[in-house]
Amino acid sequence: MSVVLTKSRFTNALKCYWNYALSLFGLVRISHAPMFVSVEPAAVCQLRCPECPVGKGERREAKGERLMPREVWERVLREAAPKAHTMQFYFQGEPLLNKDLPQMIREAHEAGLYTIVSTNAQALTAETAEALIAAGLSKIIVSMDGLSEESYGAYRVGGSVEKVKAGLRYLRETKARLHGRTTIELQCLRLRTNEHEWKAFRQEYKALGADRLVFKSAQLYDYSDGHPLMVSDARYSRYEKGADGKYHRKPRRKGCLRVWSGVVVTTTGEVLPCCYDKAHSHAYGNIMESSLEKLFRNEKALAFRRAALQERPAICQDCWR
Repeated sequence: MSVVLTKSRFTNALKCYWNYALSLFGLVRISHAPMFVSVEPAAVCQLRCPECPVGKGERREAKGERLMPREVWERVLREAAPKAHTMQFYFQGEPLLNKDLPQMIREAHEAGLYTIVSTNAQALTAETAEALIAAGLSKIIVSMDGLSEESYGAYRVGGSVEKVKAGLRYLRETKARLHGRTTIELQCLRLRTNEHEWKAFRQEYKALGADRLVFKSAQLYDYSDGHPLMVSDARYSRYEKGADGKYHRKPRRKGCLRVWSGVVVTTTGEVLPCCYDKAHSHAYGNIMESSLEKLFRNEKALAFRRAALQERPAICQDCWR
């Protein structure tokens, strides 16, 4: 299910890539609007994943709204739709905990936007699967970091892998029955606790109901002395052991197309540079107080992009893009 490519979206994309190319030569300018927006339908989650701020309880009640209010969503959609091509429905919490999610997806789909949801699938019932696919959802990412309850529960604390497998089955059956075009993507974090299952994931993902499989490296916080979840094969880790015997982040390239091309909007309407700003420390402002395009181009946004090109802010250090 593809985006409706209008003249304004096409022109905006060209401006974005041109402005980013200029930035690599030191000229930071923004003459475009976001090409994508990630909205946060819910700022809470059922699970207690050890490397997630929400799972650790750091965001549960700290930032006000647990679910995105209708007025914030309407403002985001109205301002993003003319020039953006993609609307992502996820940030830190579990999107399916917002019962308005299918309607939000339907409205974005009707506006001609490509829509993506990422979920832990613990609340992915047959009814929810039907509502999402019937709404015109373009892609759903289902996180499953283990094939057994033991390997899955090592990271997805409080969850059940059988619920994930059931959710995938509901999606597959509903997609076939409704002749849906939703892409079902199974996503697995590479962890020491599941590395013995990577081959099985490749062999079984289609039988589980997914169209494609994506492995992701894990972001860890306390890693300098190693970590129980760190994979044994350094090729798949964001960290490497130095001459001092400590683990360090692998060096990454400077610059980041993502902060030139999109933003995150939280349940409270804060506009953030990207999904790594988990503490909301680099907010450009609030969409209920200023337009999305003005916030995207304001001095806070320009300063952050300059920093991303040079010293790389702390939130960029663990990014694997």
